[in-house]
Amino acid sequence: MTTNKRSKYIEILAASTKLGLTSFGGPAAHIGYFRDEYVEKRKWLDDKLYADLVALCQFLPGPASSQVGISIGMLRGGLLGGLISWIGFTLPSVLLLMAFAWIIMQTGSFESGWIQGLKIVAVAVVAHALMGMSKSLTPDRPRITVAMIATGATLLIPTAWGQILIIILAGLFGLLYYRNEKAPEAVEMPLQFGKKTGIVAWILFFALLILLPIFRPFVQATWYAIFDIFYRVGSIVFGGGHVVLPMLEREVVPEGWMSSEAFIAGYGAAQAVPGPLFTLSGYLGQLMGSFSGAAIAVVAMFLPSFLLVIGTLPFWSIIRTKPRIQAALKGVNAAVVGILLAALYDPVFTSAVHDPIDFVIVLISFTLLVFYKLSPWIVVVITAILGALSFAMFG
Repeated sequence: MTTNKRSKYIEILAASTKLGLTSFGGPAAHIGYFRDEYVEKRKWLDDKLYADLVALCQFLPGPASSQVGISIGMLRGGLLGGLISWIGFTLPSVLLLMAFAWIIMQTGSFESGWIQGLKIVAVAVVAHALMGMSKSLTPDRPRITVAMIATGATLLIPTAWGQILIIILAGLFGLLYYRNEKAPEAVEMPLQFGKKTGIVAWILFFALLILLPIFRPFVQATWYAIFDIFYRVGSIVFGGGHVVLPMLEREVVPEGWMSSEAFIAGYGAAQAVPGPLFTLSGYLGQLMGSFSGAAIAVVAMFLPSFLLVIGTLPFWSIIRTKPRIQAALKGVNAAVVGILLAALYDPVFTSAVHDPIDFVIVLISFTLLVFYKLSPWIVVVITAILGALSFAMFG
């Protein structure tokens, strides 16, 4: 390995681990954190390419924010770069949730002020991301209108399939409205693997999805059952981490892997740690099969995301340069802004702001982030402290 490659991998690990330690607030907030780190600070890609990746990952099942991080890692450092990016972003919360697995069984309570502060800071982070993305992705009235319609539709039709339909319709609008405009030159997407690798990834994705359940009755092993459960759920979940919860609950509680109380306790723990909600698999796997169970569950949960990203990116880099695709992406990117605005309201704002003091803390964190330009992790710490003080004073 050359020195240049080694330094690039170290850089990817440092950036993703920083995000893995500080990215509180769920997938909508993660998109904001990613943009701050990769677009604004490190300038690894611009807003247009970043929005394209976000739009692409919204189409794919699985954790969209994790897939965006994996994609950026692959653009920066190939397949190994994607793996390193995933490890940095997910490992901190996986380890924390594994550690919580036995502590939470004793306490079972998450009603604390600092957790409330972590929810509040997500409001400021998502609002900041919206400000930045809207400038470049909704610069004219038609796209502003698309964004507003997408916001309303997302709130009124709060389902994963509704969100996918919104993106498709916005793409059709862009295709029709901007079809005669000359497409700008595409931003370079320097992939280190090609279409053959992508096709192999798609074959492996579907082979595992189909064959694992077929052979499960013949393989009486805990590790196989865990792998099958989490791979299947990770393959078919649209709409982000919160959608995965009822699917996982149906897989593990009725089958006797754990009690409903233990499952809900894990969900509470997942709200308290940074990183993607899919790392709940570490907590559940720990209860189902100790350390090895946690490792298997986490790998199985995120493996579909890797295969889907690897399978799609080589073809995406080709079709996105076509004028009609560019026109459609103008509508899709505007819809992404609208969907993010809807997420700012529900669940980010509605789950965080209950009292005037909560909104005051939102204003403080937003001011520190946007106008004082403090690093997100510093704002997270300050807001957590403010949340704890607020809880102690006002209850």
